[in-house]
Amino acid sequence: MAGSENNNNGEEREQPVLRVEDDVQDKIEKIKIPSETPVLPVKDTVVFPGMVAALSVYTDRDLKLLNDVLAGNRFLTLTAQKEKDIKVVKPSDLYECATAAVVLQMLRMPDNSAKMLVQGLRRVKITEYIQSDPYFKAKVSVVEDVFESDIETEALARNAADQFVRMISMAPSLPEELKVAIVNIDNPSRLADLITSHLNVAVTEKQKVLEQANVKLRLQKVTSLITSELEVLEMATKIQSQVRSEMEKGQKEYYLRQQLKAIQDELGEGDERSMEAKELKEKIEKAKMPAEAKKEAMRELDRLSKMHSASAEYTVSRTYLDLLIALPWSVSTEDRLDIKVAREILDEDHYDLEKVKERILEYLAVRKLKNDMKGPILCFVGPPGTGKTSVGMSIARAIGRKFVRMSLGGVRDEAEIRGHRRTYIGALPGRIIQGLKKAESNNPVFMLDEIDKLGADFRGDPSAALLEVLDPEQNHAFSDHYLDVAFDLSNVMFITTANILDTVPPALKDRMEVLELPGYTAEEKVSIARKFTIPKQLKAHGLTAEQITITDGAIKAVISDYTREAGLRNLEREIANLCRKTAKKIASEEEKSVTIDADQLNTLLGPIKFFSEVAERTTEPGVATGLAWTQAGGDILFIEATYMPGAEKLMLTGHLGEVMKESAQAAMSYIRAKQKKLDIAFKDFSKYNFHIHVPAGAIPKDGPSAGVTIAVALISLLKNTPVRSDVAMTGEITLRGRVLPVGGIKEKVLAAKRAGITTIVLPKRNEKDLVEVPENAKKEINFVFVETVEEMLPVVFGEIVSPAESKKKSFFK
Repeated sequence: MAGSENNNNGEEREQPVLRVEDDVQDKIEKIKIPSETPVLPVKDTVVFPGMVAALSVYTDRDLKLLNDVLAGNRFLTLTAQKEKDIKVVKPSDLYECATAAVVLQMLRMPDNSAKMLVQGLRRVKITEYIQSDPYFKAKVSVVEDVFESDIETEALARNAADQFVRMISMAPSLPEELKVAIVNIDNPSRLADLITSHLNVAVTEKQKVLEQANVKLRLQKVTSLITSELEVLEMATKIQSQVRSEMEKGQKEYYLRQQLKAIQDELGEGDERSMEAKELKEKIEKAKMPAEAKKEAMRELDRLSKMHSASAEYTVSRTYLDLLIALPWSVSTEDRLDIKVAREILDEDHYDLEKVKERILEYLAVRKLKNDMKGPILCFVGPPGTGKTSVGMSIARAIGRKFVRMSLGGVRDEAEIRGHRRTYIGALPGRIIQGLKKAESNNPVFMLDEIDKLGADFRGDPSAALLEVLDPEQNHAFSDHYLDVAFDLSNVMFITTANILDTVPPALKDRMEVLELPGYTAEEKVSIARKFTIPKQLKAHGLTAEQITITDGAIKAVISDYTREAGLRNLEREIANLCRKTAKKIASEEEKSVTIDADQLNTLLGPIKFFSEVAERTTEPGVATGLAWTQAGGDILFIEATYMPGAEKLMLTGHLGEVMKESAQAAMSYIRAKQKKLDIAFKDFSKYNFHIHVPAGAIPKDGPSAGVTIAVALISLLKNTPVRSDVAMTGEITLRGRVLPVGGIKEKVLAAKRAGITTIVLPKRNEKDLVEVPENAKKEINFVFVETVEEMLPVVFGEIVSPAESKKKSFFK
C-alpha cells in the first residue's frame, strides 16, 4: 500500500498538493479512463481529481504494481483505506469511491522503497475487483459531476473562496500562493476539491467530499468544514495572543525589577522583598511568642520569602504571619487591686447586684495575695434587662482590664469559635482569637453573651467547642484551627450570660460558676431610675435637671401601670418617652420647665397598659391565683375551673405541657379521694365533666408548681366558695395532698408584690429561700408555709394571717 510522505518522527503526513493549470485540467477531463486499472490503497490521505501528490511505496506488492503501471499505460486507481493500521488489506477495507490517476514520475530509494508523483484525473467508482494477487485490480466507472448553474451555487462558491482566503491568512502552514490559485478558479467543482485537499481534517471527512457528486452539496459540506477550521484557528490565535501578552508582561516586569534592583543596590537600600522579610523578622522577635509559635512564624516567613508576591498563596501566608505578630502573646494589662476603688466603681455603675460585686471583690482580694491566679469563669443568669451585659463592662472598668464582648445568640457554626483551617478560601480565625487581637491584651474581661441561645447544625456544635475555652484545666493551650498553635487563655476572665440554664449543656454548665441576677422590686427600680436611668436619658435628650422633674409617684406609676417586667428596659423606654415629650415642649418654647406627676401619665403615655386583675378574677368560686417563673422573671397565673353535665371527663386547656396536665390529674384524684376530709358536699362526679383552663392560651405553660393552685381552684368550685383575691400560692402536689418545694421563689415573690398580692402560700421546705427575697418585700407580704393542702384552706378561704405569725417555723402547729 502507498502512504503520504513521512516526517522526521516517522509519522505520516500529507505532502503539499499542487493544482493543475486550467488548460491542463481541461485536457485531463478529455482523457479516457480505462475500464480496468490497478488499485493502490492509500492511507492517511485522499487524492482529489486535478491534484498532484507525492506518495511513498514500501511493500513488494505495491512496488510490483508500480512497475507494471510504469511499463503499461501509467493509469491506476487511488482509494483510501477505511482504517490506516490494517496490515493485510482486503477489498472490504477500501472505499468504493476513488480517484483515477496517472503516474508522472518515480524515484527509487536506497532502502528498496520508491517515491512517485501522481496526478488525480477523475472521480471513479470501483464496481468490481477482478484481481487480488499480486496486487488489486478492478473495474471502474467514471462518476460525472452533477452541476446546477444557479445563484445559490455561485454564492456557495464565492463564500467558500472568501472563507478559505481568510483561513490562509490565519494558518501559517498554508502558502500565500494558494490565495492566487483560489481566486483564479472558475469551476466550483475544482474549487471544492482544491480547498478540501488543503484542509486539516480527518480522512473520513475528505472522503465524504470525494463521494459527493452533486457540486452544490459538495460546496455546502466544504463550507461547513472551513467554518469549523476557522473557529479552531481563531481560538488558537486568541490563545497565542494571550500567551504572547503574558510573556511580554512578564518580560517587562522582569526587566523593570532588574532595573529597580540595580538602582537599589546603587543606593545601598536593598530590594523590597529583603526589606519586608527583615521587617517581619524583627516584628516576630518583638512579639515575644512562645517557642512553638515563634518556630511556626519563622517557618512561615521562610516560605513567604520564596514566594512571588503576585501568587494567591503569598496573600494567605502574609495574612497568617500578620495575625501571629498582632496577637498579644505577652501583652497584658495590670490589674487594679484596690478593693475600695473597685467597690466604688461597681456601685457607681450598678445598683444592688450584691452577689456579683462580692464575687469580683473576692477575686481581687485573692489576686492581691496570689499573683498567678487563673481568671474565673462566671455565668450571670437572670431575666432580660437586669444588667448582665453592662455589669461585665463595669467589672472590666473596676479591675482595669480591656473588655471584649461576643454575642453567641444564633451561632451554629463551630468555626465561629475555633476558626477555619487555612486550606479553605477566605479562612478566618475564630472569634475568640479575633477578640483577643482586637483587645491587644491576653487578660481581658471576655463576655460570651446569650450562651443559652447557642444552636447546632451540620457545621458542628459551638457549645462543644466552648468546653475547651471555658475549662481552666485546658484553656492554657487553646487551639484555634486557623492559628494552628496553642494560645494561653488562662489569664482571661470569661463571663457568660444567660436568661435560663435549661438549654445550656450540662458539661458546659459544670465548667462555670453560676451567679443569679433576679428581678428588681418596685423600690429598687425607683432608686435605679433616680440614680441611673433618668440622668442617662436627660443627657441623651439634651435636657437638664432644671428643665424636667419626674416625681417618685410618677416613677412608681410608670413601673406598676406601664411596665411589667423583672428588668429595666421598658422602664427606660417609658422614661425616654417622657423626655421626648418634654423636649418637644421646651424646644417649641411652650414651657421652660416641666414637672411630671402620676396624674399626667395618662396624657403623656396613653392609657394604662397593665393593671391588677386579681380582685376581679377571683370574685367567683373556681378561680385561684398561682405564681409562675418565666424567662422574664416571675409572673402571676390564674387557674379557672368549672363543671358541666357530662361523663366524668377532665378537660385541660391553655397550652399546657405534659407535667402541668399530670399535676391537674393528681389534684383531681386527691380531691376525690379526700372529699369527706375536705368537707366537700358535691356528689355524682360521674355525671359531670370538669374543665380546667389557664388563661393566655397562646403562651405555653408547664411545670409542677401550679399543682396546689389547681387543687385550690377545684376545691373552691366544689365548695362554691371564692378564694381570697389577695392570696397567691405555688407548690407541687402529690396524691396524698403533700405540698412539695419548687424553684424561682424570689422571682415569684417579686411578681406577687408587683401584682398587689399581700399573702403568699409556700411549701414548708421553701422557707429557706426567703433569704434571697428583699427585706421590703418580706415586710409587705405575709408568708404562710404549709406541708399539706389541708393546711392551706383556712388561709385561701378567708383567714387573715399577720406577717409576724407567718414567720413561725410551723404556722399551723
